[in-house]
Amino acid sequence: MRNYLLLDADDTLWENNIYFEQAIHDFITFLNHSTLSADEVRRVLNEAERVMGYGSVNFAKSLVATYRRVAESDVRAEDIQRVRQFGERILHQPLQLIDGVQETLDYLVRQYELVLLTKGAVDEQTLKVERSGIERYFSRVMIVAEKNAATYREIVEQLQIDPTQTWMIGNSPRSDINPALAAGLNAVYIPHPHTWLMEHEEVRNAGKGQLLQVQRFSDLRAHF
Repeated sequence: MRNYLLLDADDTLWENNIYFEQAIHDFITFLNHSTLSADEVRRVLNEAERVMGYGSVNFAKSLVATYRRVAESDVRAEDIQRVRQFGERILHQPLQLIDGVQETLDYLVRQYELVLLTKGAVDEQTLKVERSGIERYFSRVMIVAEKNAATYREIVEQLQIDPTQTWMIGNSPRSDINPALAAGLNAVYIPHPHTWLMEHEEVRNAGKGQLLQVQRFSDLRAHF
């Protein structure tokens, strides 16, 4: 039986959050608030995102909610539409694989069973996978609502795999690393400079699994 590697998608295999950050920059520029700083507007947006959830559609809703809350003048329909478009255009951004991903997957798939494990809106994440051009490397694509320790335990049960011989690879301490370790899996942390703020968390090796950290995706070839 081949051992399993579970791989995160957004900001591990392809760029994702850079498009959200650009949308936030454009939104704050458009808002041009006279008293609130960019950081203060961002904090309001963060609160909205915690309520709305993941994906570009919910992100657009968060932008609109933020605009309604902090706008200094009457909220016009055309302004709401403009704000909504900042979020919705993310769906149409080109999908850009991170350097070294395809070559590294080509190497890993010869030795391991690869499973793509991502969270978010099913339709949106499915479209990304289809557009990525790398779906063929994965024996299974799993899209879940949340990645927590319970999710990883369910995956272990569903796939009938040995957690001590399984690795979760990703950029998010909150979703990829800490809960996988807590569930008894091993984990490889690949930091990304633009990881979503909601995914920030101290990496803690509190579980039974082993923890590795590498600087780039292609470094996986030195460990597997």
